Amino acid sequence: MKDENLEHKRHSLSHVLASVLEEKYPGAKITLGPAIETGFYYDVDFTKEKPTTEEDFANITKEMKEKIKVGGTFSHVEVKKDEALEIFKNNEYKTELINEITERDEKITLYTLDFADGTKFTDLCRGGHAENIAQIDLDSFKITHTAGAYWRGNEKNKMLTRVYGLAFHDKNELEDYEKKIEEAKKRDHRILGRDLELFLFSELVGPGLPLWTPKGTILRNNVDKFVQELRSKYGYGEVTIPHLTKKDLYEKSGHWEKYQEDLFKIETRDGHTLCIKPMNCPHHAQIYASQLRSYKELPIRYSETTMVYRDEQTGELNGLSRVLSITQDDAHVFCRENQIEDEVEGIWEMIVDFYKVFKFEDLKVRFSRRNEDPKFKGNIESWNKAETAIKNIIQKKVGDEFIDGVGEAAFYGPKIDFMAKDAIGREHQVATIQVDFIQPTNFGLEYVSETGSREMPVMIHCAIAGSLERFLSVYIEHVAGNFPLWMSPTQVVIIPINNENHLGFAKNISKKLKEKNIRVELKDEKDGLGKKVRYAKDMKIPYWIVVGNKEITEQKITLENREGEKFNLSLEELLEKLEKENLARL
Repeated sequence: MKDENLEHKRHSLSHVLASVLEEKYPGAKITLGPAIETGFYYDVDFTKEKPTTEEDFANITKEMKEKIKVGGTFSHVEVKKDEALEIFKNNEYKTELINEITERDEKITLYTLDFADGTKFTDLCRGGHAENIAQIDLDSFKITHTAGAYWRGNEKNKMLTRVYGLAFHDKNELEDYEKKIEEAKKRDHRILGRDLELFLFSELVGPGLPLWTPKGTILRNNVDKFVQELRSKYGYGEVTIPHLTKKDLYEKSGHWEKYQEDLFKIETRDGHTLCIKPMNCPHHAQIYASQLRSYKELPIRYSETTMVYRDEQTGELNGLSRVLSITQDDAHVFCRENQIEDEVEGIWEMIVDFYKVFKFEDLKVRFSRRNEDPKFKGNIESWNKAETAIKNIIQKKVGDEFIDGVGEAAFYGPKIDFMAKDAIGREHQVATIQVDFIQPTNFGLEYVSETGSREMPVMIHCAIAGSLERFLSVYIEHVAGNFPLWMSPTQVVIIPINNENHLGFAKNISKKLKEKNIRVELKDEKDGLGKKVRYAKDMKIPYWIVVGNKEITEQKITLENREGEKFNLSLEELLEKLEKENLARL
């Protein structure tokens, strides 16, 4: 539930920040400064100097506190376009906003922060502030850093400086969050991906296009294999589609109208426009439409793990979290209206089973539905059917314990979004289930009912891991790179103390483990024991075995894990332990 008081406090602090920046950096042009999930920011065009150091941020925070000590209240007034343009005549960014507001025939409101010392700060604003800034806890906020940000998020526009601030209810909440930030830095998937040799980016290949190493590919394959294993129990048939399509497909599906700017396009020598696919659902619909279906065949379930490509802005790319090449574990169900509930429940169960194995057990649900925005396509009757079906399922599963995501639906239908918290409390949207009446209508999909009439099926979209790249970015940080045995690219490292005396025994252990499909690395370099053990720890490998005289004499194996536990086992006991743990996906 939204904390309105905290949001108003954060918004108020953004105004205080802007007033300080205008005074401290003459000529600075303020643009937009909203409250955000962890605080606030302001995008600023600094014409001369700008804050860049920790000392600068501390000084801005200090001056904000001085203004808050003085106190101040907000007042607002509606003004005409000409008056607003005159007030902000030296700020082309505000001029652009004022013209847009006028074009939308909306009211122009200005909010003034009247400080108790007689000074004022006025900004173009829609409101939502603290009653008096003096009520803000002086130790509950701080300016933290800056970053580049294109005006209005468009890389064709000027690059501005975004000044960030954290803000919470009190000092303790702020400090708790800062501790989480420090822990998050240690878990950063971009750093761990490099250090654990999982994936990389190449300037020659381009940003947002990750290259997966053999170790990283094991992670991807393990996730996908588990997804397909779950789906096979529910009768999904795997299909394969090309990476290119005529744009006509997306014009027919409705995607072209909404997403054409996000598509990679190719002009052929024959003058045709092809698209590199950004989604799979229209292709799967064509497989369904390849023959007339009977009600007896429904539900029909297709699944596929394949890459799609979206032309994201370079400034929005972020490690694996936001990429240009997205590997989706995609699936689509074509069913009758009276089969929606059973199909969605089956998908729901797969999602719960999947995330439980990856230790995301506290899944929350968001009911993402439409509002009056014209971006939502199709007739209201179809939307009402879909939303009613989804809401009934959600209430059956979790009662009223769900997030109401008004306006968060896909353009073609409502959806169930699953939210998961990671090990340090950050929330991520993960799996999704979408009910779609629009694409079956656009493509004229049909089946023959038991009465011989032609009926339209419902299309259900479902993604369990979703984007493998994004899922792995979350999962790597969730476990801090300490993968369980079944997921680990290298499961066991075998370390002979002395190659001359111990390598033969070590090789025999390695051979037996490989026969049981255990992923083994034999460290037979001439490095010292300490360096080899440190390698196993640094690479976060679940188990390592040190082979010395004692092990050879006793024909026993000393197995050690990341937690410092040691096990003295026979070879047969070792194989049994690792096989059992692997199969159990512990």
